[in-house]
Amino acid sequence: MVGFSLFFASLIGIPIGILLVVTRPGGILANKWVYGILNPVINVVRSLPFIILLVAIIPFTRLIVHTSVGTSAAIVPLILYIAPYIGRLVENSLLEVNPGILEAAEAMGATPFQVIWYFLLPEAFGSLILTMTTATIGLIGATAMAGTVGGGGIGDLAISYGYQRFDTFVILVTVAILVAFVQGIQSVGNRLARKARRES
Repeated sequence: MVGFSLFFASLIGIPIGILLVVTRPGGILANKWVYGILNPVINVVRSLPFIILLVAIIPFTRLIVHTSVGTSAAIVPLILYIAPYIGRLVENSLLEVNPGILEAAEAMGATPFQVIWYFLLPEAFGSLILTMTTATIGLIGATAMAGTVGGGGIGDLAISYGYQRFDTFVILVTVAILVAFVQGIQSVGNRLARKARRES
């Protein structure tokens, strides 16, 4: 559930983040209409708690996967929930790049695509790794809530066998497993980011 959701959300969120940077005022492809529409839409979606989004888009989920319960039904709202989050995190990472590097690239005659692909993304690579680490951790938290629609995974275990049966031990075990997952992912992300920054 985490893998599929993260993969498809990244396919949506990363381009969104790039668009936010390049179309913003002063960007290399400044476009007030694109930025003016995209920015508030992302803010609106990000302001919705996952459990509210999960319920609100049930008709859309049913249209896409022909069911509103189970793992497949949980993946659709997970993608829509995490993609704008990834987009905003990517935007913040790319804005950390020194503007002088982009100006130098444009002065050398690089096209907007070349500026993005050969200068912007490589310069922000270490930060982007941490961005995806943060997004993955946020997604794990959301998948735990997906248990409310029978989405499976550790959230379903906590609800079905812990909360509904008043078994405190099961709840504590699931919390411990989630903490271990988060710590492991954060450690790997930090290590990869440090390596990327040293190489760059």
